[in-house]
Amino acid sequence: MPLARIKEVAAQAKVSVASVSRVMAGHAGVTAATRQRVLDAIKALDYRPDLAARRLRSRRTDTVGLIVSDIRNPFFTEVSRAVEDVAYQNRMRVILCNADEDPEKEALYLDLMQDENVSGVILSPTLPTLARFRPSDYSFPVVLVDRCDRDTAADAVVLDNVDSAYRLTSHLIEQGHRRIAFIYGATSATGRQRHEGYVTAMATHGLETLAKAVPATVEAARNAAGEWISRRSLPDALVASNGLILLGVTEALQAAKLRFPDQIALAGFDDLPWTRLVEPGITVIAQPTYDLGRATIDLLLQRIAQPAQAVRRVVLRGELRERGSSAKRRA
Repeated sequence: MPLARIKEVAAQAKVSVASVSRVMAGHAGVTAATRQRVLDAIKALDYRPDLAARRLRSRRTDTVGLIVSDIRNPFFTEVSRAVEDVAYQNRMRVILCNADEDPEKEALYLDLMQDENVSGVILSPTLPTLARFRPSDYSFPVVLVDRCDRDTAADAVVLDNVDSAYRLTSHLIEQGHRRIAFIYGATSATGRQRHEGYVTAMATHGLETLAKAVPATVEAARNAAGEWISRRSLPDALVASNGLILLGVTEALQAAKLRFPDQIALAGFDDLPWTRLVEPGITVIAQPTYDLGRATIDLLLQRIAQPAQAVRRVVLRGELRERGSSAKRRA
């Protein structure tokens, strides 16, 4: 059965083609009765607009791109949900791409967004992409989410990474732990900034650092923690810079049958459901993940509407949630 055309919708609703177009575009200058007749006709004829033709007529596609570094990370799953929710409320579509922490894939997907003529893009860049990133290189606005350097002249929504890691490390020190090891993601500005907060906290208390950068995967974190476990002198505590790394570290400690916090304390980032189930509960910095995603798409929509506005950076605060894994050791 051939697809209905806009002229047939207009004939069915007994209105002009222009009126059908105004209804579909959401214009206010249409009476309620006319709008309802058009909507009824669209439903009766199962009309689907020609999106390709719409793109040729307008620079705006009502589509935004979302390029995340690793969709397996629950952080980005929640961010993606928030972006899609707000986009849907604004009658926009989302193209989701997973870059797998690979700068070449990021470049490929940014080129794809150019080909798709998107209205804007949300990007969580790797360090190599961030190092050469310039918003003026793209024909569409770009808002960075989660990952941004201090001197990057781009709209961004991030966590207070340095301060959150400082507070988390300081909490462990206050609980009496001194040899604190830190495992962080090697491919992101976020991991680097959280490492900075850890180093600052240790230096403030005159303590030596013990840090290792790893790929932000469960397996890499598990192996890194395993290396420390195999040594005779365990650190007093381990800190993980994100949820995937925290999971890998936890698996390694459980496999070695080490008890929290009496044999080793544990803390990390991201308040995932499993962190509350592992006895006696894992201390974490809880990120306002959904709010991060929502603020990012809101910032992008503002940039699309007002291209000349000043660059903005939104910084949200993490919440320290203390649980048994970081408590003082019992005698």
